[in-house]
Amino acid sequence: MQNADAFNPSLMREPKDSYLTNGYSIKSWLLTKDHKRIALMYLISISVFFMMGGLYAAAIRLELLTPNTDLLQSATYNKAFTQHGILMIFFFLIPSIPATLGNFLLPLMIGAKDLALPRINLLSLYLYWIGGILTLYALMQGGVDTGWTFYTPYSTTFSNSYVMAVGLGIFINGFSSILTGLNFIVTIHTMRAPGMTWFRLPLFVWAHYATSLVMILGTPVVAITILLLAIERVAKVGIFDPAIGGDPILFQHLFWFYSHPAVYIMILPGMGVISEVISNFSRKKIFGYEFIAFSSIAIAVFGFLVWGHHMFVSGQSIYAGLVFSFLTMVVAVPSAIKVFNWTATMYKGSISYDTPMLYAIGFLGLFLVGGLTGLFLGSVGLTVHLTDTYFVVAHFHYVMVGGQVIAYLAGIHYWWPKMTGKMYSEFWGKVSAMLVFIGFNLTFFPQFILGYQGMPRRYASYPAEFQVLNIFSTAGASVLGVGLLMPVVYLTHSIFAGKPAGDNPWMLPGLEWRCQSPPTTFNFEEQPVVTWEAYEFGEENGLDIEEARRSAGSPVTV
Repeated sequence: MQNADAFNPSLMREPKDSYLTNGYSIKSWLLTKDHKRIALMYLISISVFFMMGGLYAAAIRLELLTPNTDLLQSATYNKAFTQHGILMIFFFLIPSIPATLGNFLLPLMIGAKDLALPRINLLSLYLYWIGGILTLYALMQGGVDTGWTFYTPYSTTFSNSYVMAVGLGIFINGFSSILTGLNFIVTIHTMRAPGMTWFRLPLFVWAHYATSLVMILGTPVVAITILLLAIERVAKVGIFDPAIGGDPILFQHLFWFYSHPAVYIMILPGMGVISEVISNFSRKKIFGYEFIAFSSIAIAVFGFLVWGHHMFVSGQSIYAGLVFSFLTMVVAVPSAIKVFNWTATMYKGSISYDTPMLYAIGFLGLFLVGGLTGLFLGSVGLTVHLTDTYFVVAHFHYVMVGGQVIAYLAGIHYWWPKMTGKMYSEFWGKVSAMLVFIGFNLTFFPQFILGYQGMPRRYASYPAEFQVLNIFSTAGASVLGVGLLMPVVYLTHSIFAGKPAGDNPWMLPGLEWRCQSPPTTFNFEEQPVVTWEAYEFGEENGLDIEEARRSAGSPVTV
């Protein structure tokens, strides 16, 4: 049972200096070892890359408004969608939740003062910056036209763009991911508070543990692949180029051996966020805690065994295709377990429809569509017709944007009071969540139909019969863009003019809600001792949040 004193307003005390006020100089930020400050710098950096990638997406959708190449010529269009993919995947989607929310919250959730390797944590941020600056330089100088997958021979023979410079940027950025994953694993193993057993860990921590395993094991493969690509281009050694004795299919195997697990680097942390939000805004203990925890590990393991479903039409053995198709169906099971358990958690719960919960419910619907259409693409027979059509684009975005980005927004809104000590406008938060949901579906659902009808992806022009659905898609992208820009405005406004949040505005039992908002530099005044189970609401169970606030007194502080 949770500590009753956690919600006792009689224990209010003067807040101490927070991590935000512990030094104001640029040097104090750039040389900090505080995981929370590093997380904020990641948040700003990642947001910049997200906006840049979004501008490329806007250019793509404007070009596809008409069947002809009106805005972008084919060569420029190739660079636009390549650069959109590179920025969004390598510099936003992969680091977004682990580097921001994971960095900020993981020590708080396990009762630690910081990550186990704080200097390594700062180094990972610098590596991210160096990789990002190098990549942006290359994109501004001339860009890349290979597609974000860098398939050979496009990237070795035919491309005259800045392939190697971008490859080096991604190579350096990969070490940032490896160091972050290593730091998380060491921290979870060695720095848990007394009483914080493995099965008292928040599911957010379990998700990051699984993600870290994939980061450490998968990222070196893509780093070696980029290195081999560079060796071939510079030394003319036959590795991937068939003209000099190489095999382009080998590149695809190496690339997807990392890049399909990378999908789970993107989505697993989002699943961790959703577990927290759904349980806490349903005021119910999570249904099937152990199943959700172990399903995260199962996804991390099976994610390494399904890369071949990206290569059904690349000339691999039909028998290999059948094996990969079967394994693709298997990897869907742990994800289905999570969705079932989240739904069961909400059943008969006292659901509060605050902004984070709206995003979480949106996640359930969008991720379900994305996951089920993934099974279509994992079927050997269907994928022959659907490969390289807009069906693939729609599926990918339903999983990545409808899944990961929506979960990221849920997490930012959920923990914003803890990160800043301020509340944002619930009204504008809900409006933004609805616009994002409507705009997203209007953008990408027509692309399923376009793909089914045979419209190929990666073309700047298309037959006129596809124009109506493309107009819908571009209109939806406009709504989605407005919905995504709104949080930037009202969250920034909340920092300067928002109401004080209190230490525990959502009335929750987790350790991160038992320290002040924003936290002090070392998180906790005293080493916490965990005596309650995960997601145990105690006497507040079954009450809605507003009623819990009234019964405990508001504002509530630890």
